[in-house]
Amino acid sequence: MSDHVVEQEIKHEQAVVDRIYARLDAAIESARALQTEGYARARLGNEGGLVERDAIVFQAGKRLASLNAAHEGLVFGRLDHRDAAIRYIGRLGLRDEDRDVLLVDWRAPAAAVFYQATGQDPAGVVRRRVLQSVSDQVIGVEDDLLDAENAPDDMVVVGEGALFAALAKSRDRSMHSVVATIQREQDDAIRSPHRGVTLIHGGPGTGKTVVALHRAAYLLYTDRRRYEGGGVLVVGPNAVFMAYIERVLPSLGETSVSLRALGEVVEGVDATRHDVPRVAVIKGSARMRRVLARTARGPRPDAPTSFRIFYRDDVLRLDAHELRRLRRDLLDRWHRRNRVAPHVDEELIDLLWGKVAGDRALGRGKDEFARTLHGDRSFVDFVRGWWPVVDAVDVLGWLSDRDRLAADAGDILSPAEIDDLVESLSADGFSVEDVPLLDELRYLVGEAPEPEADEDPLADLYDETVPELSTVDDRWGAVPDRSGARPTASIEDDGYAHVLVDEAQDLTPMQWRMIGRRGRHASWTVVGDAAQSSWPLTQEAVSARDEALSGLEQRAFRLSTNYRNSREIYELAANLARTHIPAADLPNAVRETGVEPVVREVAAPDLADDVAAAVTRAAGQVDGTVGVVVPVGHRHEVEAWLGERDARRIPVLEALDTKGLEFDALVVVQPDKIVDEADVGVRTLYVVLTRATLRLEIVGTTHRWQS
Repeated sequence: MSDHVVEQEIKHEQAVVDRIYARLDAAIESARALQTEGYARARLGNEGGLVERDAIVFQAGKRLASLNAAHEGLVFGRLDHRDAAIRYIGRLGLRDEDRDVLLVDWRAPAAAVFYQATGQDPAGVVRRRVLQSVSDQVIGVEDDLLDAENAPDDMVVVGEGALFAALAKSRDRSMHSVVATIQREQDDAIRSPHRGVTLIHGGPGTGKTVVALHRAAYLLYTDRRRYEGGGVLVVGPNAVFMAYIERVLPSLGETSVSLRALGEVVEGVDATRHDVPRVAVIKGSARMRRVLARTARGPRPDAPTSFRIFYRDDVLRLDAHELRRLRRDLLDRWHRRNRVAPHVDEELIDLLWGKVAGDRALGRGKDEFARTLHGDRSFVDFVRGWWPVVDAVDVLGWLSDRDRLAADAGDILSPAEIDDLVESLSADGFSVEDVPLLDELRYLVGEAPEPEADEDPLADLYDETVPELSTVDDRWGAVPDRSGARPTASIEDDGYAHVLVDEAQDLTPMQWRMIGRRGRHASWTVVGDAAQSSWPLTQEAVSARDEALSGLEQRAFRLSTNYRNSREIYELAANLARTHIPAADLPNAVRETGVEPVVREVAAPDLADDVAAAVTRAAGQVDGTVGVVVPVGHRHEVEAWLGERDARRIPVLEALDTKGLEFDALVVVQPDKIVDEADVGVRTLYVVLTRATLRLEIVGTTHRWQS
């Protein structure tokens, strides 16, 4: 086909796109005018005007955010139907001045055929066209002719198809929306029923993450009141991955989704450091649930173990046995210790009043007795010390004491595990693996009910340094944790309408419990591939996942086509999986480049120079990103080998940080060390090898992983 014909097609599409952008600009101006009108309502001088202002400004602001987010690549598709109707598909819906449809929102039912039509079942579509744009300028078109028998004689068909055009593009550090190239099996998962659990599984490169994010956008479009009102939570493995995907939903017109890495799920905590694998296994194990439950019920370190007071003619005593029995009774009744706090003084007074025997004391009555104790500093100090309001940071810190941890976990953890856990919990700052422990404790200790100042004589004794704070979450805002973070979320406000979990195969049992609390009344999208799991205790994780999703109908979708890796690269990774990963789900790689991956064995003294040379080679061979993957603890060393470079284009990452990412070229350093890092190290290497789209070079002093 001549360049002139293609240029004419682009010119024609540009004229249509210009008209659509003009309507977008008009819609933006209309939203701005509505916002201005909303602000003007405040001048009415009454409460009604203020309420109207807030409502109008809020709605106008939402509309503006949606319209502005859709500006990049607003129009991406065109459908030519058998009945000669033409529809344009885009990131949102727009109508012209006469209310006729100019642009169909990709999530609308009318757009479904854009993704579902095939050559075997064209569904009334003759030609499907993808428009390639930069901002508002059309730079190319790609066509799929689906129904040649009904195509007009003068219909122009350009290119080799949208999907393979998209596959040929270079990758940058952000995942881009690929709504224009979603295939049928992916679209079925995106548009599956709202309720229950949608499970999306498949091997590397099958587009699981992209499909899941488009599903979130689709749900928000089809039932906005439910999902925007309740919120959508997207949880990914790490901050690198979340930064990689953060542009996708805004590019689809959605700006109301909460994106959280596993170290950020608890509000106010931002953990990025990982524990070493043996400690991570301890903290993630379901056994920690029992340890934390015991600790949460136990006394605060250095809490008083007895109490003595002189009242009238009596010396009243409470010994350790009586206090332990009262503690058990209170926790059995109230369950969460902070719920008990406002009632402790009354319970202690009841217990002490039962010991009053003298006529002089009894004659004054219990009310006088209570007033006397409330005014006695020793009693107030005892109540404060024996049963203070605590937070999760406090309680987790108790376990850094070996004697305390041994008492709470001696029959659950081995002595070596106790030593490892104490050392870890004594370190500065929280790890990613600490976050679900904090969340578990937050629920176990509970919130302190807001005391009534005129009814509770001890309302000010729970925390003298933080006046007028009434909940444990308020106290979290006042008490810095070991990393300086201040967890603040209320345990009553964690429910979302939809929860999306990516790389779900890596979640520990404790992480499943943490996320499960946020989706008790939610629908779910769960994305993963068991062969890529970095968590060794598979059955524990499955049980925790089943508990989190208990009672929900589940629908599973398997994605079978690897669009990311070239066939040459994926065959190397698949051979590793066939040898070492039983029942691995191996998708079909559909793209060939003719470039085989390179495996180089070098002498240890030459490793630095060879790695630097491999990175330089790769950077000259591809236009996009070049990932450099190293064993844990070697990132700074390898960065020094590379010297000055564009760190965004050529990032150096540890193996686990590559989860969910992709690069045009990849240089893997010391693969055997990556395998040796953990029991599931070979799975980690499999993940690493499948991050490359075009070129792969592996450099090491040994290559036992190939055997």
